Amino acid sequence: MAMKISAIILEGGEFDKELYIKCLGCLTWTDEIIKINSDASKKGFAYWRNLGAKKARGEWLLYVDTDEEVTNSLRKEIESIINNSEIKINGYAIPRRNFIFGKEMKHCGLWPDCVLRLIRKDKLSGWEGELHEQPKITGEIRHLKNPLIHHKHKTITEMVEKTNDWSEIEARLMFEAHHPDMNIFRFFSAGLREFWQRMVIQTAFLDGLGGIIYALYQVFSRLISYSKLWELQRKRSFDFAVKNARSNT
Repeated sequence: MAMKISAIILEGGEFDKELYIKCLGCLTWTDEIIKINSDASKKGFAYWRNLGAKKARGEWLLYVDTDEEVTNSLRKEIESIINNSEIKINGYAIPRRNFIFGKEMKHCGLWPDCVLRLIRKDKLSGWEGELHEQPKITGEIRHLKNPLIHHKHKTITEMVEKTNDWSEIEARLMFEAHHPDMNIFRFFSAGLREFWQRMVIQTAFLDGLGGIIYALYQVFSRLISYSKLWELQRKRSFDFAVKNARSNT
C-alpha cells in the first residue's frame, strides 16, 4: 500500500533542541519523516524544500519547521483530508499561532499568518524564492481551520542573531534587483512605513509591551537590511571609481 503522507523538516543552522524534540513527537502519526540538513547561507530554502519533496514517498507532503508543532486538532483535520479520495484540492494553507517571548501574539501581522505546507506531491511544480520561498501548485488551494503552533522567538538575542543572517540575504536580493540608491529620504520613509504598518495598521500595541517591542524591532530589522544594501551600493560605486581611475592612467 502506498504511503499517504510524508513530513518534511529542514534542520539547517542553529535550532532549539527542545522544540525540535516536540516537533518530531507530534509527527509520529505520519508515514515517514524526511529530515533535510539544510544551510540557507549556501543554498536558498526553496532548494532544500524541493530536495525534501524528491526524497519523500508519500502522496501528500507536510512541511514543518523545527520550531513548529502540529496540534491534535490539526492532525485530525489533515488525516480527514488525505483519507478522503474524493477531495480534489491540491494544496492547503495552514494558519499559525505565533509565540514570541513565551506569549502568543495575534497582532503585528502575526495572525493568521497562513503558510502553504500541505501539498499533493504530484501537483507540486517546485518551491521558488530564496528568502520567502513559496510553492508552485497546480490546481485549487484552500485553507485549513486548525493552526500550527509556531515558537517564533524566545529572546531578543535570538531575534538579533537571525536578523543578521536574513538581512544579508535580503540586502543582496535587493541589490541584485537594482534597487534605487539609498539616501536619507529612502531610509526615513522605509522606517516610517514599517512603523505605520506594524503599530497602526496591524495594531501591535494590542499585544501589550511585548507586541510594541516586537513591532519596533521589525522597524530596526528593516533598516538593517537597507543599511546593508547601502553598503553594497557604496562598494559598487567605489569599485567603479577605482576601475575608471586605473583606465585613465
